[in-house]
Amino acid sequence: MTGGVGAGGELTATEAATACEAEREPDPSDSLRTFGAVVQALREHAGLSRVQFGELVRFSKHTVESVELGRRMPDASFVERAEEVLGNTGALRRSARFLTRGEAGLAAWFRQWARLERVAVSLGTYECRLVPGLLQSEGYARAAFETRIPPLSDEQMEAQVAARMDRQGLIRALPNTSFSFVMEECIVQRPLGGEEVLRDQLDHILDLAQLRNLSVQIMPTRTMTHAGLDGPLALLETPEGRALAYSEGQESGRLIAAPQQAAVLHRRYATLRAQALTPHDSVGLLERIRGEL
Repeated sequence: MTGGVGAGGELTATEAATACEAEREPDPSDSLRTFGAVVQALREHAGLSRVQFGELVRFSKHTVESVELGRRMPDASFVERAEEVLGNTGALRRSARFLTRGEAGLAAWFRQWARLERVAVSLGTYECRLVPGLLQSEGYARAAFETRIPPLSDEQMEAQVAARMDRQGLIRALPNTSFSFVMEECIVQRPLGGEEVLRDQLDHILDLAQLRNLSVQIMPTRTMTHAGLDGPLALLETPEGRALAYSEGQESGRLIAAPQQAAVLHRRYATLRAQALTPHDSVGLLERIRGEL
């Protein structure tokens, strides 16, 4: 996209830069690459290979490589062990404070929406393909990425799983933000990755459904009316009361900011919520499915 706002209401790269104050922040991948470069320089100065260093910090060679190349967000244990192994200079602890989370491993077209999610006062998601990313267990996320065509490398897999798990921190980090999810019944019936993965996934959803700021609703397969036949969608409201929407397809995604277009999608989502099972009945259905596995 290179011109002004398109006919469908999506923002171009230029227009998107001013859609929200949150989008003016530095690219999070810059801080990851910088931190990774510091780790690599200190490791090489210590005369350690990635395999040797990985054994000392109790992480795999692939994880070490992903951190050093800025593909993966290091967790606190990695920072602490690396600091101890590499001389306790304090460099890693201090530089880790400037790490910006959430974008390494995210598709380029999704990053803009991910930034907006972090400041939203409400988020709504309808899915007809798979469990929404914010609700996925780690096993389910891995199973989804393992089916990618063309296949992902080990490093790409780890980066994408880490990004997805990191993004889920939004739910507990934003207790005053309302999260709602509507998904098709067939999604929670499909044993993606096997029955054990599905059991863990259902347990994960049921656990999150107990949160006061989150609701899960299931759209029954045997329904006679359906407002979401045009496909999956995501919606949010900014602190200023602006309604935005996001539509994703294969290898692409677009932010919909035109007020009239976004309003239509928000109305569709409201209708979907009215057509789906109530949150209470949805939890009951999930528990029954879980009990049958």
